[in-house]
Amino acid sequence: MFRSVLIANRGEIAVRVMRTCRRLGIRTIAVHSDPDWDALHVRSADEAHRIGAGPAAESYLRAGAIIELALAAGAEAIHPGYGFLAENADVAEAVEGAGLAWIGPPPAAMRALGDKSRAKALAEANHVPVLPGYHGDMAADDDLAARAKGIGYPLLVKASAGGGGRGMRVVRGPSGLPEALAAARREALAAFGDDRLLLERYVERPRHVEVQVLGDAHGTLVHLGERECSVQRRHQKLIEESPSPAVSPALRAAMGGAALRLTRAAGYRNAGTVEFLLDEAGAFFFLEVNARLQVEHPVTEAVTGLDLVEQQLRVAAGEPLGFGQADVRQDGHAMELRIVAEDAVAGFLPSTGVVTAFDIPTGVRVDTGIACGSTVSPYYDSLVAKVIAQARDRSASLERLRAALDATRIEGVVTNVDLLAAILDEPAFAAGDLHTGFLEEHRVADRLADVPDEVVVAAAAARSLAPASPLQGGDGDQTDPWRALVPWRVGRLGEPSRWLAGGRTFDAVTSLDAGRTGATVIIGPRSFDARLAAGDPDAGWSVAIAGERALVRPATAGRRIDTVTWRGRRHRIALAAGPAASMAVAEADEPDALAAPMPGRVVRVHVAEGEHVRANAPLVILEAMKMEHVIAATAPGRVTRLHVAAGDQVVRGAPLVDLDVAEVP
Repeated sequence: MFRSVLIANRGEIAVRVMRTCRRLGIRTIAVHSDPDWDALHVRSADEAHRIGAGPAAESYLRAGAIIELALAAGAEAIHPGYGFLAENADVAEAVEGAGLAWIGPPPAAMRALGDKSRAKALAEANHVPVLPGYHGDMAADDDLAARAKGIGYPLLVKASAGGGGRGMRVVRGPSGLPEALAAARREALAAFGDDRLLLERYVERPRHVEVQVLGDAHGTLVHLGERECSVQRRHQKLIEESPSPAVSPALRAAMGGAALRLTRAAGYRNAGTVEFLLDEAGAFFFLEVNARLQVEHPVTEAVTGLDLVEQQLRVAAGEPLGFGQADVRQDGHAMELRIVAEDAVAGFLPSTGVVTAFDIPTGVRVDTGIACGSTVSPYYDSLVAKVIAQARDRSASLERLRAALDATRIEGVVTNVDLLAAILDEPAFAAGDLHTGFLEEHRVADRLADVPDEVVVAAAAARSLAPASPLQGGDGDQTDPWRALVPWRVGRLGEPSRWLAGGRTFDAVTSLDAGRTGATVIIGPRSFDARLAAGDPDAGWSVAIAGERALVRPATAGRRIDTVTWRGRRHRIALAAGPAASMAVAEADEPDALAAPMPGRVVRVHVAEGEHVRANAPLVILEAMKMEHVIAATAPGRVTRLHVAAGDQVVRGAPLVDLDVAEVP
């Protein structure tokens, strides 16, 4: 076994690898960019070294500098984690050429499988089902357009190198192909340094199911079952689970067999994942191979009892696996939620800043590179934490995750915690009726922003009327209006409060009846009478509003998240601590100016000064957290001023385009 390992990565995966290394007595060496100088992965390592400036190209992608540093620090091996250098065969070859061990697959296998076009050809040669498509060497738009016509629409444009949903676009018809090709090329080049593309038939309502493989250098290659990864946004996974609710033992054997045929043909060893699409008829088609450890590997660890990082280390050190396919067992069910710094209500815009509160309860596994005081930077992926629950069955895993989200508190950046909670509450999700368009079909993000005023009324009334509530003051005569912190009705004065729900801010004014049996809650121009009908702090409080009832489950001690069930829908709502920071997109000073909703780099300006544009026309494309974001016209108008050009770096709130919406041709 190795005595020292350099982890050529950052964030939660670096911390995750270090945890196993520490258990095995292996010294860990971290690298960091300037913004990451005090990051959790730096503090978790035995030693750490600066590798460059903030942009990944100037730090975590500097392969030569990382190899030199590993040699100077006395490392025996390099673990690439995922992303950055993890699927770069040239880097793996350079690491081995320097006399270090590469904790990943052999470079030859990476070349055979890491390139999607070559992988599809190898899959076809080994009787693994593939979708109709084009994965040749032609790159000109005209050639790809001709191929697209033969494949038929809808189709998927994909980056040939890399994965993670980057460089991927769905095209519904020929008119959308040119812009999809251009955008996919830009995104692929920025993420992987390779702008080659492939085309494939787009399957409506498919499941995304992947198979984990693991092999050693002694001829043993096994699969560890499947993971369902269908719930996605922008082709990036949000929720993963194992086993899949759609995979029978027979289908598992067929998919596992296909994965092993393909990886064995490539001479694969170490950990890897073979991804498939599963259609509504139960047929599966090869997508790609991720020649590395996956973000979602913890769900496989939970059901198999294996530490996949330990297996990676042992295989890279030349040890045999020590078990075969017949020894692989799955126990119960596991599910993982990805908490990311994004505003689901604002079109999944990234959120950056300093994390001022970070609290995820015990009882679940939490993999993270974040702590209170950490900075979420625009330079890197938006992943904040992974929350994993393992239980006897799927419904029990689901309940554990619901409870964990209800008690989770992350402040300083906007996250998708409310979105994840809303997904778990969807009846279709509970039933296992999943596909890659799940969020769009069920309008989860749209409905998340639809918070009725009655939800705020119920939360405010419960906090005012519940015995020994935080706003009432403590022990004593609970019918004495003079003891209440919330004013009772004398001239109808009230106590203001600010609430956060669905990405919006609500201001309420609450006043109690003299006998404190009811409350009046005013929100904007509307006034509601509410009373506490029944309940207790554990089961929740039933609040009557205009003949209907809401169930309020109060926040636990030290946390401000309440849950309110109103007309069959559950909402998460938080009492703001002092003036609430707006979750809205930052706006420029001028009313007709469009501003940057996040810090990032301008990759393209679509318009010129003086040009007339229609509503929703793309104006500027920003790149942040490895993804492109289109800034579109909010209304028809004329571009009166451009504040930026391609290549400019902008901060959140910086003006981009002035649009005169009054001047319409």
